[in-house]
Amino acid sequence: MTANELRRMYVNFFEERGHKEIASASLLPENDPTVLFTTAGMHPLVPYLLGESHPQGRRLTDIQKCVRTGDIEEVGDDTHLTFFEMMGNWSLGDYFKEEAISMSFDFLTNVLNIPVERLAVTVFEGDSLVPKDIETGTIWKNKGLKEEQIFYYGRDENWWGPAGQTGPCGPDTEIFYDMGRPRCSADCGPSCKCGKYVEIWNNVFMQFKKEADGSFKELEQKNVDTGMGFERVLTIFNGKTNVYDTELFVPVMTCLNNLICGLKKEMSVRDKRIICEHIRAVCFILGDSRKISPSNTEQGYILRRLIRRMIRLFKKAGIDHNFLCDLARVIIGQYKDIYMELGENEDFIADQLQKEFELFTKTLDAGLKKAGKYLESVGANGILDGGSAFKLYDTYGFPIEFTCELAQEKGYSVDLEEFQNKYSEHQIKSRKGAGEKFRGGLADNSIQTARLHTATHLLNGALRRVLGDEVYQRGSNITPERLRFDFSFNRKVTEKELAEISRIVNEAIEKKIEVSMKEMEIEEAYQAGAIGVFSGKYEEKVKVYSIPGYSKEICGGPHAGNTGELGAFKIIKEEASSAGVRRIKAVILCEA
Repeated sequence: MTANELRRMYVNFFEERGHKEIASASLLPENDPTVLFTTAGMHPLVPYLLGESHPQGRRLTDIQKCVRTGDIEEVGDDTHLTFFEMMGNWSLGDYFKEEAISMSFDFLTNVLNIPVERLAVTVFEGDSLVPKDIETGTIWKNKGLKEEQIFYYGRDENWWGPAGQTGPCGPDTEIFYDMGRPRCSADCGPSCKCGKYVEIWNNVFMQFKKEADGSFKELEQKNVDTGMGFERVLTIFNGKTNVYDTELFVPVMTCLNNLICGLKKEMSVRDKRIICEHIRAVCFILGDSRKISPSNTEQGYILRRLIRRMIRLFKKAGIDHNFLCDLARVIIGQYKDIYMELGENEDFIADQLQKEFELFTKTLDAGLKKAGKYLESVGANGILDGGSAFKLYDTYGFPIEFTCELAQEKGYSVDLEEFQNKYSEHQIKSRKGAGEKFRGGLADNSIQTARLHTATHLLNGALRRVLGDEVYQRGSNITPERLRFDFSFNRKVTEKELAEISRIVNEAIEKKIEVSMKEMEIEEAYQAGAIGVFSGKYEEKVKVYSIPGYSKEICGGPHAGNTGELGAFKIIKEEASSAGVRRIKAVILCEA
């Protein structure tokens, strides 16, 4: 089975069952402060899962680009990836458990031809707040699964949400492929990490709303949100033991091997895997239509971390040449017919990789000087302390192996136990932070955020009126307290210009204009003068929100009903975001 065959098989299966295929959204989620990247297919669908009507209907399917970095240190093993594709299907208040499970089972057994006996599933076992999901267990039994193939677990394993303290949530049922290995113990099941069971699909049933008092109330609109890991399924059903042996990585791995052929130092298999995985992730992040650049904050920081990790691994192998652009060309050539933005942004990708290589090379040189000072101060025991080794790792990006080699050249060793302790402390802190920032889920959907969303439309319109039509939105982020808006522009916006932008927005607010929405064919929307963030990334039918005289944009919503609800608009700060991109932070001063 080829990658493209799997993609088409999945989408065709659900289209035949009344689903509309929707395009893969940006890797940078719109107006969701809880995540840095799109980590699941449900992120672009947040407004619709919360009740907004989707222009394509109530049954949807897609293959969504995703990035997750919580397990970045695990990349290089057989399964962990930072970038991946997620196959998904959704019911927005249409079908529920019976039909969702039936379709999943049908696809696995009749399309992928998986024997029923190779499946295992998990189901919510219930607790004092929500009863056991007997319905789901019964459905699986009716499909032919035996008792020993159905496992019941608690909230840690089989419950989704809510994203915050309150909101939509519910039980899920995860589907696993039995690799055929013997059980590691009598208690061995899908929650075990021995490798016997590999998760391939998850069906989330948004059935309840958690109230402020901690109780759970049945939702009026019950939704189904599913996700199936594309790379994992392709690996399993082509009989491979790791993703790097599939067609997704063989071309870039072959290119890497050719580039480093004949070098004196041997590069480890794990290091090769990390480079090939990271270059794919970096190409997709840099190739995104919002054009994020490496930086020291948020998405730019993750991007920088991935690029610099690759450079470190090349340096570790004694390679000073920048091979990143060569590898990127392989990834772009492989994916540009599926994700056109990679081909469209090929020059930008290459330019950013070259700039970051040059910048980090200078950092490495500074790190070598610092390492020299640390080694000069090594005591009579001939051991470099682990704290210094960790500073070289954390501040200058030195892998511990590199530091050990530098020490060995001087006849010294490194206190690896102390280094590992420092590293473990750092990892725990990082994962705690990642757990907060990457937890994902439904973003805040309050009246206040809807008003701020409307304010971004007014701001975008005012920017284009004052600064020119070359201004385009590059991203936005909304919390209940403020909005942040990124836009393409090559210089600092003057105080006079900012004052005029604010005046235009507040003028629209004072006029108390009704915000209207109309569903249109995409070409009709463009002909009507609507602008969109990402040209070519929309469905055949879209929502167009209009504020006559000030804004007309393609958008999913939600919005205020009238501009008067915003009260007043105030720009807090204007600054650079990245090369060619400026950022405005603003608030609205409306009554609660």
